[in-house]
This record gives sequence, structure tokens and C-alpha cells, in this order.
Amino acid sequence: MNQNGDQDRGESWDGRTNFDLIVVGGGSAAFAAAIKGSELGARVAVVEEGVIGGTCLNRGCVPTKHLIRAAEIYHMAEANPFPGFSLKRSKLDFAKLIEKKDGLIGWARDAKYWDVLKHHKNVSFIHRRARFIAADRLEIGSEELRAPKIIVATGSSAFIPPIEGLDKVPYLTSAEALELKKLPGSMIVLGANAVGLELAQMFSRFGVKVTIHEIMGRVAPLEEPEISDALEGYLKEEGIEACTCSKVVKACGERGKIVITAEMPRGVVKEFWSEALLVATGRRPKTRGLGLEEIGVALDPRGYVKTDETMKTSVDGIFAAGDCVGPWQFVYTAAHQGTVAAQNALDGCCERKVEQSLVPYAIFTDPELASVGLKEDQAKKRGLKVRTSVLDLHWVPRAEVMLNERGRVKIVAEEKTLKLLGVHILAPQAGELIGEAMMALKYGATAKDLAETLHVYPTLSEALKICAQGFFKDVTKLSCCAE
Repeated sequence: MNQNGDQDRGESWDGRTNFDLIVVGGGSAAFAAAIKGSELGARVAVVEEGVIGGTCLNRGCVPTKHLIRAAEIYHMAEANPFPGFSLKRSKLDFAKLIEKKDGLIGWARDAKYWDVLKHHKNVSFIHRRARFIAADRLEIGSEELRAPKIIVATGSSAFIPPIEGLDKVPYLTSAEALELKKLPGSMIVLGANAVGLELAQMFSRFGVKVTIHEIMGRVAPLEEPEISDALEGYLKEEGIEACTCSKVVKACGERGKIVITAEMPRGVVKEFWSEALLVATGRRPKTRGLGLEEIGVALDPRGYVKTDETMKTSVDGIFAAGDCVGPWQFVYTAAHQGTVAAQNALDGCCERKVEQSLVPYAIFTDPELASVGLKEDQAKKRGLKVRTSVLDLHWVPRAEVMLNERGRVKIVAEEKTLKLLGVHILAPQAGELIGEAMMALKYGATAKDLAETLHVYPTLSEALKICAQGFFKDVTKLSCCAE
């Protein structure tokens, strides 16, 4: 039985030991590589010791976005902004939500992984633990698999910081948090990046008293200050306490609670009590125990596999892709890297390179945070002279009529030409809106191009147009649809 309670289908392996390509891992990078290998006519083996589907399907994107949506609907019963009617919350059966989430994962695992294998008869799935014993050989139990080309796509796992006493308390990572059948009354969340923020708001909306601790000076510390400051304000409005510049130095259990000790600003040392502790301090690659270093594959100090732009490692014939490589840890970048790795491994010429110059991403809080391109400080560090335009969502007609003006947009452009360098959005459905910004940056658009592009009225996508207009005029004095 797998972690979600349904029966895995097992191996699709006929016992052969020689392949054209072996992929170690069973997530998005691994399957993208296997499918590309199959399309190129190779005999492929996918070797995975855990549950098929990787982090995104089993412990990441799919379950979190499902539960985040449920929390949003539940929250609206109390946060309805419209007069004339009220909504009532029924009693929350959290275990039923988790049951539905598990069913969704089981369906997706079948549809997107097991059923995919049916259509690629030359791909074998081997449910074993693998370890390198040579550049072209893997040990799986008492047997060996051979292939001239091998791709490492083992993914990542939660990083647990070296906090005194943490190993002696029942902390949660995102994986365990998504398996809870009963909600705690209170929760401390360590870390205020994507995972920490998404789960903090989700649990808070389900009625858990949440406190976030972030060692850096603001939540979402890698984002534009105007964006993260606004998001922090919205979270506080919902009752979430955010302790920034908070260095957690100790954890212990006391009287059925978890107690953390944190060094706060101005030398203050303070204790915080909670029923549950969620550690969301980032992820690290799953590369230990694979025998990579023994065969000469270079890893960086944190354990990430070093590759070039073709996904080739330091050892001929071995490639790597996905979260175990970085720098991005998104399902779509992992799949892209897996495809590139397989094509280069089997073509032999290593001509295709991964696209890393423009990678859009989103944090699925409410409002959502999405970004593509350079932040203002990144552009300046590269020696670029920039101008910026910042727009509060209040000035977007669709936001006004929705009675939801929570959000902000920031555009970074080159000073003289106003060529777009970066677009950063905090808004409802920002993950959808960022696609337009991605295309604009990809094809070298300027703020003028964006400002003069027709947008449907009223839509949230007008936020991009109006923010771009801010380079040329005072948008607070514009009529609807005015250019």
C-alpha cells in the first residue's frame, strides 16, 4: 500500500537488465525523460523506490492546491464582502477533506503515470532502490541494471535545520501536514517562503491559530519588498502572526505542547507555544546513498548534482534533471530538464540546452504571488539602470467591482528603452496573469507595447496594462479603458 492508502500497481518489468537509458526517480523529471526516450525509440527503465509521481503529485502541487481551494471557500463564509446576504459555515469535517484529497491523488497517479506507461511499451517501471556501482551500472538489490546512458532524477526532500532539540519533538514537514486527519488548535510555521506561506494561510483559514517565524526581515523575503510587504499585511488582517528577523534556536516539548525559543530583534529572546510545529525551511536534493560521489559525479556542498546547460554531469554518460539539480524546484522546470537530458543523452551531440533565463513561478496564497524576470535589485546588481512602476489593485476596475482590491503589481524596465526586465504580481489569479508577462519578456516587449495592448474590460489582466501606463502618466486620473 502507498502513502495515500491505495494499491500501487507494482512493476512493469520483464526482468531484462540491459537498456538504452535508465532513469533513476519516478517524478515529473523522470517521466518526462522516459517519455522522450521512448519517443526516440530507446529501451528505457525507470527505477523508483518510493511512490510513483514524485513530490508534485503526492506531497506538493496537487494536494496543496486542492486543500487551499477548499480553505478559500470555507474562509469566504466569514469574509463575504457583499451586502444583502450572509453565508454560514457548517461544521468542518477535515478528515473528509483529506479523504477527497487522497482520492484525487490516486486518480491523478493512475491517469498521469500508470496509464501513461501503457502507451510506452518500451518503458519498464522497476520499483526498487538503485545505487550506482559504475557509470553504466546500477545495483538494485541482488541484481544489476546496465545502460550506456543514465539520468539521475531523484528529486528533493524537506530540509530540517540544525535547531537544538528539534529531533526530539514531533514536528511536521509539508508531507505530514497534508496527511493530518485532525486539525491542531495552534501551529507554528518555520519559514515564510512558498510552502510555509501557502500552508500557514490554509491552516489559518481552517481555524488553526498560526504563527510564522522567518529568519529574514520579511515574509516572502526573495520577492520585491512592495509585494511581500503587502502580502504580510493581508496575512496579518486574517489573524496570522508573522515574526520576522526571528532566529529559532531551540525546540522542546512541554505539557503536551511544543515550545520554541527564538532570538528576536533588539536582543529579545522569547518562547512560543503551540500544539503543532511545521518545518518549511526549504528543500534539499535526494542524492545521498546513490553512490554518485564514489563514481566521480560532482555535487555541490548542499548535495545538488552539478550539470552544464545540457544536463550533463561530470561523468560521461550520466545526466541529471529536476529538483536534485536545481536551481528551480518546479514541476515544469523539472519536466523540461528531464526532456532535455534524455534528448541529449540519446542523440549524443548534447546540442539542446535548458531554458533558464526566464522562469515564471507563483506562490498560491490569497492573493496569489507570481513573478517572472529580474527583481529591481537584481537588475541593478547587473549594472542595469532601471525604472519601475508600482500599481495598487485598487486602480483596476475589475478588482473594484469584485470588492477585492488586495494586490499590487510592479514592473521593472530598462531606464532608456523601457524594455521589460521583470514583472511581479500580487493579485487574485496572479499565476494565470503571469503568462502574459512571460510572453512579453520572452519577445522583448517594452512598457509602451504593454500599455498599448488591448485588454478585455473589465479583467484583472488590465492590471498589467495600467501598471505599464504608469511609466507615462498618472493612472489615478485615467477614465476606464483610457490609453
